[in-house]
Amino acid sequence: MDTAKKTLGNNTKTVKRVIEMEAILDKAEEKIGALEKAIAEYEACQADIGKLEAYYTSAAWKKDLAYDEAGRFPADLKRGVLSEDGIYDLLERNKDLLERGMDGK
Repeated sequence: MDTAKKTLGNNTKTVKRVIEMEAILDKAEEKIGALEKAIAEYEACQADIGKLEAYYTSAAWKKDLAYDEAGRFPADLKRGVLSEDGIYDLLERNKDLLERGMDGK
């Protein structure tokens, strides 16, 4: 019989508590590690988001939108970037996330 099982018979509540807390520790370490990785990837993406915002506020975006509205792009070309709401909503979500990180909320 291993030590944990011997001890379990002697002090069931304590051992169960340690087992439960160990599971929580393992789960939290996994989730925090995944979040840290996601945050690093998100932070690395900020330069690209800035580039997208610059495009959205540029004459080039307006020209591309007019080109699209004139039907000059291939029908199968993905062009969600020309959706005003799509970029605006993404930029607002990004702003909210950045503010959330600064506030610690």
